Amino acid sequence: MTSEVFVNVQQKKIAISLTEDKRLVEYQEEGQSASFSVGNVYLAKVRKLMPGLNACFVNVGYERDAFLHYLDLGTQFNTQQKYLKRVMSDRKNLIPIASVPMQPELPKDGSVQTTLKQGQEVLVQIVKEPISTKGPRLTCELSFPGRYLVLIPFAEKVNVSSKIKSSQERARLKQIIQSVKPKGFGVIVRTVAEGKRVSELDNELKVLVGKFEEAMHRVMKAKELPVLAAEEQSRTVGLLRDLFNPSYENIYVDDENVYKEVRDYVELIAPERVGIVKQYKGKLPIFDNFDITRQIKSSFGKTVSYKHGAYLIIEHTEALHVVDVNSGNRAKSENGQEANALDVNLGAADELARQLRLRDMGGIIVVDFIDMNVAEDRQKLYERMCENMKRDRAKHNILPLSKFGLMQITRQRVRPAMDVAVDETCPTCQGQGTIKSSLLFTDQLENKIDMLVNHLGIKRFTLQVHPYVDAYINKGLVSLKRQWQMRYGLGVRVIPNQMFAFLQYQFIDKDGQEIDMKEEIEIK
Repeated sequence: MTSEVFVNVQQKKIAISLTEDKRLVEYQEEGQSASFSVGNVYLAKVRKLMPGLNACFVNVGYERDAFLHYLDLGTQFNTQQKYLKRVMSDRKNLIPIASVPMQPELPKDGSVQTTLKQGQEVLVQIVKEPISTKGPRLTCELSFPGRYLVLIPFAEKVNVSSKIKSSQERARLKQIIQSVKPKGFGVIVRTVAEGKRVSELDNELKVLVGKFEEAMHRVMKAKELPVLAAEEQSRTVGLLRDLFNPSYENIYVDDENVYKEVRDYVELIAPERVGIVKQYKGKLPIFDNFDITRQIKSSFGKTVSYKHGAYLIIEHTEALHVVDVNSGNRAKSENGQEANALDVNLGAADELARQLRLRDMGGIIVVDFIDMNVAEDRQKLYERMCENMKRDRAKHNILPLSKFGLMQITRQRVRPAMDVAVDETCPTCQGQGTIKSSLLFTDQLENKIDMLVNHLGIKRFTLQVHPYVDAYINKGLVSLKRQWQMRYGLGVRVIPNQMFAFLQYQFIDKDGQEIDMKEEIEIK
């Protein structure tokens, strides 16, 4: 299997797509924020205490003060404050964190009034971006994430990811980290650390400790507050940190600065694979050049088509996601209804597994497959779904088909749900309504032609379209129209009709009668 990553950097957002054998399986996009990012560490002052909320507001340079709750101070807040005072008092030499004795833990039922004072200096980290009129959400429990480890200053515990099931491996990793970590730091061992050598883990631990020390150097030099002590890696590197797999064939980036960042990051975590990072310099947009845009347009939205005219209808509600499987205008199988239903359902299982990863559909997913009477076919569908979901990084559970023909799936959300708008504003109604993506219009027409010729046996007909669409179909030496005629026969004719709306079309048979291809007959 060939896996490739494509990074599209725009002024307002960064989009990352992952393909397997040229097929889009994961897509992430995030807006670029110049000022704030989750993970940034600040040295800031307490602006106002709120005893009624048992919280305070902290000035981190945003137009609205950030919110810090008492419970987010962390149990080791006293130790952190002791260390901070020592650092601020000696602005020449950074004292090691181990030189500060551990202070009593902060009680969980304490009060913000007795712990903090107005104007007090605190080290805080953003855990939630500003939303609407609300400022950022803060914590004093600092963390510095890496590929394999997460460093927790002012702690001593070593925890291993629960996803690592082998007790021997968990014990090995815990022993390694305890032997190499400096005093005064806690560590969380991530799932991808399973099977890694001591040198790899030790190198990353040193890098993370170096980041913490660099942040403290900035604190030492601070003259005016707030000051940014540690900045989260760029959006692209942050997204790639959890997504990266050394088995990738290529990582294409269309921006020079981001290319350098990604290259430096891959060189740090997998030096032998740095050659896979490549800068894209083509004239076409990167997603258009590698056929990503078309796949995005066809993979999101309420209706998703897959093989032989079948399609899924995906609805999102407050409580769950509902998926309906439809055979569409697919011709019946020669082997009968049962074989036809099995074929459609197996194809739906393949597409649904991809859609769950692509959209990150978390929580409860209920799938209404086409009814099947044979128990072996139902078991075959269940096994197919389980096999397809093995490549999904998120935790999930799949139940066999119920007596109502429903499959229930629960899936952990890896990131915020993706909601990509694929509808375009209709040019004929000045934005009063929406239509399906015009990029896929010719594909839709070809599917109808294929259905007419190969399944319904109608070899001679005329397709009437808008003049602009006709001009597009006829452009080039080997036009789309010529390709259709070579593929489906010379009985396929395309003519313009000036009365039609932009994406309106009509099929006419040899007798001048309309062939209704707009109604899709469901086989349920």
